[in-house]
Amino acid sequence: MSMYTIENATIRDLFQLSRLEKECFGYDAWPFIDLVGILIIPGIIRIKASVGPRMIGFISGDIGNPNSTGWITSIGVAGEFRRQGIGKKLLEACEEKMTSPEIQLTVRKSNHAAIRMYLQNGYQSYETWTGYYNGGEDGLVMRKLRVI
Repeated sequence: MSMYTIENATIRDLFQLSRLEKECFGYDAWPFIDLVGILIIPGIIRIKASVGPRMIGFISGDIGNPNSTGWITSIGVAGEFRRQGIGKKLLEACEEKMTSPEIQLTVRKSNHAAIRMYLQNGYQSYETWTGYYNGGEDGLVMRKLRVI
């Protein structure tokens, strides 16, 4: 297992985040301008996992409030670092900063490894968004209810 750190991401991480997005999501990667927004808009949680100076994982989500649903908007780990618990640590770190009693996220129905991780971390299948992803694949909305 690689030694990595978990810390807040900043605008200085923009180019590494862009590279990671493309590696993790291919044609579903967020456009560069959206990544700028994720890194500077208030109310957004942005956390990275790094090995030395290299970003190897990232998660973002809205902070939410006690009367709303919080959303995990993106989570990805570089291929060579998957299945080492990094995604789980990023998810836990993001959830700690969220104030909503309900957290939701969307995942490709074919991404069985991610779905398994979410299920193991208390998420349940909630609904399906037909044709949500590029290429027409359905998105599975998963939700976690928690006591704040």
